[in-house]
Amino acid sequence: MEKQDQKVVERLVETDPEFKRKYKTHKDYENKLEKLEKKPRLTATETLEKNRLKKLKLALKDEMKQRIAEYLDK
Repeated sequence: MEKQDQKVVERLVETDPEFKRKYKTHKDYENKLEKLEKKPRLTATETLEKNRLKKLKLALKDEMKQRIAEYLDK
């Protein structure tokens, strides 16, 4: 993420409760994925969970990028 974008993210986290919720959830998904990726082998359930988390994380990232673009257009 670019330095300018990081400053916008910090500003939105401080001022926009919905963005803050999405940002925290995105970080939670990232942490869960990291734990799963550290395992040498995943069960079928864990593999499904990993794929589900990746999709959810990507969807949140897209939503946050859209909000950042809206903020920058102001």
